[in-house]
Amino acid sequence: MPSSLTPAHAGDLLTDRLVLRSWSAAEIDAVLRGVRLGHWAEDFPAEGDQVVAGLFAEHPGWLGEYGHRQVVERASGLVVGSVGLFWPPADGRLEIGYGIVAGRRGLGYAPEAARALTEFALTAPGVHAVHADVEQSNPPSVRVLEKAGFRRVGSDGELLRFRATEADLLRR
Repeated sequence: MPSSLTPAHAGDLLTDRLVLRSWSAAEIDAVLRGVRLGHWAEDFPAEGDQVVAGLFAEHPGWLGEYGHRQVVERASGLVVGSVGLFWPPADGRLEIGYGIVAGRRGLGYAPEAARALTEFALTAPGVHAVHADVEQSNPPSVRVLEKAGFRRVGSDGELLRFRATEADLLRR
C-alpha cells in the first residue's frame, strides 16, 4: 500500500504537513472546561471537537491506538482540527470523522489527515474497511473523502455512504 504517513514517537502519525497526535487528558479537560491552550489555533476547538471530547469518557476506546487524534500543523505546531476512528470495529469496519477549523480549511489538511488515519486503521487486526456517512448538503466533506481515496458505495435519503479499503487506497 502506498503510504502517506510515517510512524512517529509515542503513537503519533506524520504526514508531509501534519502530525496526528493522540489527545492528552489535559487537552480533553481544557476543551470541556472552555480553557484555551497556547498550542491551539485561534479557532480550535470547533463545535465538533467539543462534542467528541464530551463523549470520550463514555467511549474510552476512541482514545486508544486506533482512536481519535488532534491534527497538528507541522509548520506552526498548532492544533488545527481533529480526526478520529470510532472504535471498536463492527464487522471489520471502522467509522471515521474529521474536522478542520475554519481558519485552516481549503488547504487540503482534512483529506491528508483522513487518508493517513485510514491507512493506519487498515493495519489494525481484523479491520478491512473504513467508512463515513456524509449529508448530501455538505459537498466539501464529500470532496474530502474522495480526495482521501474513499469511494461512494450508496446513499440513504440525505446521507451519502463512502468506504475505503486497502484496494481503494492503492488505486490513488
